[in-house]
Amino acid sequence: MGQAQMQQLPSDNYELRFRSLNRPGHGYTFPCDECGRVDMDALSDGERHSYLFARAIIGQELSFPAVQRVAPAPNSDHSSTARSRLCAASSLTCAS
Repeated sequence: MGQAQMQQLPSDNYELRFRSLNRPGHGYTFPCDECGRVDMDALSDGERHSYLFARAIIGQELSFPAVQRVAPAPNSDHSSTARSRLCAASSLTCAS
């Protein structure tokens, strides 16, 4: 094992949530680690585009992102690709 190897966490444990500033209940979510780091290589082209778009419009249309711990979906296989979806939720902070 290499020294720089990062621990692989199931993508369904945490989500990075960008909430709409103008439309309550709308926004984007992306799987991330406990500190909000998104594995862009695991995103599809459309998801990566949405993630970069969401980052670009922080403060204009979307709030600063928050990390939310989520329960894994029933019968989920943590090898599925990342997905973006509608969201609204509370946040956690990273202690690292």
